[in-house]
Amino acid sequence: MAQKFKDAFQKMAQNMPKGGGSAGGGPGRGAGAAKAASRAAGSLMVAGGLGYGAYNSVFTVEGGRRAVMYNRVVGMKEQVYNEGLNFNIPWFERPVIYDIRTRPVNLQTLTGSKDLQMVTIGVRVLHKPDQNHLVWIYRHLGKNYDERILPSLMNECAKAVVARYNANELLTRRDDVSAAISSELSRRCGGFHVLLEDVAITHLSFSPEYAKAVEAKQVAQQDAERAKYVVLGAIQEKKTIITKARGEAESAELIGTAVKRNPGFMKLRRIDAAKDIADIVAGSGNKIYLNADSLLLNLLGDADDKFEKSVTAADSKGWFKK
Repeated sequence: MAQKFKDAFQKMAQNMPKGGGSAGGGPGRGAGAAKAASRAAGSLMVAGGLGYGAYNSVFTVEGGRRAVMYNRVVGMKEQVYNEGLNFNIPWFERPVIYDIRTRPVNLQTLTGSKDLQMVTIGVRVLHKPDQNHLVWIYRHLGKNYDERILPSLMNECAKAVVARYNANELLTRRDDVSAAISSELSRRCGGFHVLLEDVAITHLSFSPEYAKAVEAKQVAQQDAERAKYVVLGAIQEKKTIITKARGEAESAELIGTAVKRNPGFMKLRRIDAAKDIADIVAGSGNKIYLNADSLLLNLLGDADDKFEKSVTAADSKGWFKK
């Protein structure tokens, strides 16, 4: 294009009159100058038109993008242009570039569960247009197709799926809920030739009333478990007391039988008790002035005879009988 401008200026310079001729050169020279100027202007117009046409007859499609073509005569052409350098007819055709790379869309909505609990759920969708149907997308949705269809579809699909589950199932079966939203949303977006790469639940929260009810339920369950262990402990303590009482009763019965059959048993017990008491008194630094009979230390007096008489009297009264 620059070379054409240069050639046009050279032709205009050649047609200009040479030298410093006087103004009275006659009408022939004036007509020649006007003709040369018109030729130069025509050349400039032709060169400008050629430059405009050459500049606007090509367009570049960058990586991760595709193009569709609008023609002023026939409308949208069915061809989809790939990456690289492509050609079009200037003024008659206009390329429309689409980004076909994956893009995210986030949506947060308030909906109700199956048991009528209000749930706030956040969904993140990775989507891209179907490059084989870009002409249809441009005709019906335009370039901002995602802003036209995805918010309403995501909102509707999320509410429809959440309504199938109870509030507690939204936590315990989160994978199933996410898969159901992805399946439903993919089916709905397929009608608009929009492809989904991934659907994920990014946020899930319940109403403050439900959170308090869940916390109260957990506290009640913990109290019930604690009470259960308290009851088990009481049962074990009861069994221990009964066993101990039975042991003491059997011990008393055995002692009574032994005393009845052999009064010397009590003498042996008195000797053992006297040993323990003597050890305690001997180890004490205090002086004790007590009766030896009170301390069970009188093992040589008539205490044994008195004891045997008391045992015989008790036996005659039936104290040691079963």
